[in-house]
Amino acid sequence: MKVYERLSQAFKAEGTTHVFGMMGDGNMYWQYANQKNGIKMHEVRHEGVGMGMADGWARASRTPGVCTATCGPGTTQLATAFVTAARASSPLVAFCGEYPVSDDEYTQALDQSAFAHGCEAAFVRMGTPQDADEAVRKAFYIARTQSRPVLLSVPLDLQQKEWEDDEPYMPSTAIIPKRTVAPNDAAIKQAADMLERAKRPVIVMGRGAMWSGAGDEIRALAQRSGALLATTLQAKNFLGDDEYHIGISGTYATKTAMQLLSDSDVVVAVGASLNRYTTHEGLLYPEAKFIHIDPKAHVMLSRGKGADHYVQSDGKAGIAALNAELTKRNFKQMGYRTGEVKERLANAWEDRQEYKLEEGTLDPRPMCNMLDEMVPSNVSLFAGSGCTAGFTNILFRKSRPMCMPGHFFGCIGQMMPAAVGAVISSGNKPAILMDGDASTMMHIGDFDTMVRYNVPLLIFCMNNQCLGAEYYKLDAHNMQVETSCIATPDLGAVARAFGGRGALCRTIDEVKKVTQEWLANPGPMLVDVRVSRSVITLPYRRIHYGEDV
Repeated sequence: MKVYERLSQAFKAEGTTHVFGMMGDGNMYWQYANQKNGIKMHEVRHEGVGMGMADGWARASRTPGVCTATCGPGTTQLATAFVTAARASSPLVAFCGEYPVSDDEYTQALDQSAFAHGCEAAFVRMGTPQDADEAVRKAFYIARTQSRPVLLSVPLDLQQKEWEDDEPYMPSTAIIPKRTVAPNDAAIKQAADMLERAKRPVIVMGRGAMWSGAGDEIRALAQRSGALLATTLQAKNFLGDDEYHIGISGTYATKTAMQLLSDSDVVVAVGASLNRYTTHEGLLYPEAKFIHIDPKAHVMLSRGKGADHYVQSDGKAGIAALNAELTKRNFKQMGYRTGEVKERLANAWEDRQEYKLEEGTLDPRPMCNMLDEMVPSNVSLFAGSGCTAGFTNILFRKSRPMCMPGHFFGCIGQMMPAAVGAVISSGNKPAILMDGDASTMMHIGDFDTMVRYNVPLLIFCMNNQCLGAEYYKLDAHNMQVETSCIATPDLGAVARAFGGRGALCRTIDEVKKVTQEWLANPGPMLVDVRVSRSVITLPYRRIHYGEDV
């Protein structure tokens, strides 16, 4: 057996079923062995897209995503996606070939350790053929226990050596203890004391609340304490069917949400970092005390502050214990859960601001409302991180199997790869992606990858033919916006040229028609929707124009 064959066996033993990336001389033998071992390879057109797909897989499944690239330039192509995955706390392993240890003048030589650290990723190197098992196990151990991406660097000449050991591979899962962080009784009692004194509590749910399966416990606590429910951006629409769910806390909140949340006197944060965006730069909860429940030893809030009371606990276990303590005290109150608040929430998402549309364009707000209503709740939603996210992240309200926004690292172009990886992880269940034109164009070459693997993803490109964030910033400063405008071709026609389905839409009726066609037969499809530049998102009106109407 060759070392590359043993490496493939080790990856399979770690649970790897799919790999995303591009073949080169530094990884081709390993990929060949993967194919023989039944590991499916998704060959992409850009290495960074492969990393993005592995990131989406990891975010969706919470199991390590795996991508691959060859040595040197193949590895450096991973940079932006690597940092994005690191900021997303995604567990993944990148198998990267490395230049031969016997050839210091190799054309594609690169210090891949320095590169990994510059991308905020962990680094593991297979230094000798005998280190193969240890290197793979360590890479997956770090990915799983630290929830971060790892660059596994494997010199291509060492991969060709003979593997002599016939011992079965021991995966990292065999040495990682399975445990739940349980809350301290005294900490729970103190949290209960704070909730008993509260009149207007809010529960802010992050990804940790979803991951711990705390939904039922949170509903019970909200009903008992009279709390409003809100989420971080990354937990968008979690428990969204609750009638006192107020949407996202922070930058993507509605005006009604901003008003109600600003009156809160106690915030219970569950598995949420309470960063600057969730707290709207620390301004959203001016009089509130914070109870923070998280399995980490401690999490600092935005602006370098700590919670008034920190409970180290798994989200589900912590909320269950808090419910039990309040039940023992016979505590129950109405809080925010009144008819008046329900009436205010009924119209909270209506945006009455009027704009004059350019000819041949549509208003993206009613389009988003229409799509949220029209697309069934069993279809997942992905959203990019450009200016169009201000429409998607507020106006799509339906609970879905996955609601995955972008915004990690503040870069565009990363959600199409992530969406593809997440859809594949779900067993190819249909999903839609809302993104902008600059993001869509960045990796449009890998629409071909979607077609080759028949990924049932419907991409709505909200195309205003400009760099949206820059357009509105220039406009707000009375500068020439034309410098940010870039014309695009008919992207629907581009999609058809790649062998998929595509359309160009200028009216909501046209969008409705193509959506109906896709729902009847999901598959790879790209819809170029020409939207008006004159319509400004609510977050941009707040941030750049000082408006909130």
